Amino acid sequence: MAATTSGALLGDGYALPEEERPARERESYDAFLARLSHQSVVKHFDAYADIDWDADEFRVDPEDPIWERPADDPLGATAWYRAQPQPVRARLSLHLIASQMKIGIEFERVLKQGLLEFAGTLPSGAPEFRYAYHEVIEEAQHSLMFQEFVNRTGLPVRGLSRLDRLGGRHVVTLGKRFPALFFLFVLGGEDPIDHAQRQVLRSGETLHPLIKRIMQIHVTEEARHVAFARQYLREHVPALGRPARAWLAVRAPIILALMTRAMMRPPADVVRAYGMPRAVVAEAYTRSPIHRAFVLESLAKVRGLCAELGLVTRRSVGLWRRLGIWDGAAPA
Repeated sequence: MAATTSGALLGDGYALPEEERPARERESYDAFLARLSHQSVVKHFDAYADIDWDADEFRVDPEDPIWERPADDPLGATAWYRAQPQPVRARLSLHLIASQMKIGIEFERVLKQGLLEFAGTLPSGAPEFRYAYHEVIEEAQHSLMFQEFVNRTGLPVRGLSRLDRLGGRHVVTLGKRFPALFFLFVLGGEDPIDHAQRQVLRSGETLHPLIKRIMQIHVTEEARHVAFARQYLREHVPALGRPARAWLAVRAPIILALMTRAMMRPPADVVRAYGMPRAVVAEAYTRSPIHRAFVLESLAKVRGLCAELGLVTRRSVGLWRRLGIWDGAAPA
């Protein structure tokens, strides 16, 4: 029997799926993971079976105006960006998209390796084992999809710095040594991009058909991935000892701030390649109220989860504020 995928879901009738949640309060953790695993069987995609990369509509022209940043985008709103020739505006925007995908590949490499380390610690019969392997398979398909897109831009895309890649090796070990911290790292990488892609898909703005297809595939499967990370933390963090919870309370905001910066700011090589002045980077990202509001909104779910789990206290909230990822009053 031939393998099947869910490519038929990506047509004109595509419906943006919400994040998977326990169907009812009485649904157990084990039952929820079994349902996620079943969803991975009946609703999954293949990077090559579900994208016709050689179709005319999916052709990537780096100077196509469709890549340009809209006026309400933090960078698109700057006078510097608007003053660039149209081909430069398009190429710069495409380069930023391709760089995000390359960073996504490197994040997902760490995620896959960490998940395998995590699965290696599980006893036979553990409900997380099967789901973790489903997620590894899906993330591998995402990496194939992202790299194929990067290849077709023809741009010199670098991704993470050497120092960041070295840091990723440490994160991989957390899958075995400290899974709760590892899954906070997972949410720090997945939540902001998932939020950004959902916002774009809901906006109704005209997208390049290839980007639209990639986003649709990605958010459909990420609806399971972020749900698993959240439910794992809800199930296991309350059972941790006081020292481990205190360590999580300190590390959580640092990891979330670092991941958001890596995912949502232009990498240094792109800034240099287009001669983007420091003042423009500061205007578009460091000082931009639009960018700050977007960062806060993209972390709303994981920030709420940390508060729910008691990882944000009156004493630790100051760190969240200093890192620019807390909005509102201190916890009671």
